Amino acid sequence: MQEISASALKQQLAAGADICVLDVREAAEFTEYPLLVGAVHIPLVRLPLVFGQLPLAKPIVVVCRGGVRSAKAVAFLTAEGYTTINLLGGMAAVSAL
Repeated sequence: MQEISASALKQQLAAGADICVLDVREAAEFTEYPLLVGAVHIPLVRLPLVFGQLPLAKPIVVVCRGGVRSAKAVAFLTAEGYTTINLLGGMAAVSAL
């Protein structure tokens, strides 16, 4: 499984990298750590229902609160043929920057 650190993701987003950021948290979790600007929000439990709506042509960086759910989402997406990257430490790591 490919992984990326919060600082590397921040640099890529600032540089305008052609990536999709997928947040698999529940909406109620956004009060603690807001949704990243430009991120797509699909809770993990709904992910299998919307595989076809995600871009196959670019890497998908998967984000959750701490990294566990995003690792599960990466496994689901990889099995469906997507190029995926798990955010190490999740939004907790992003907020610590």
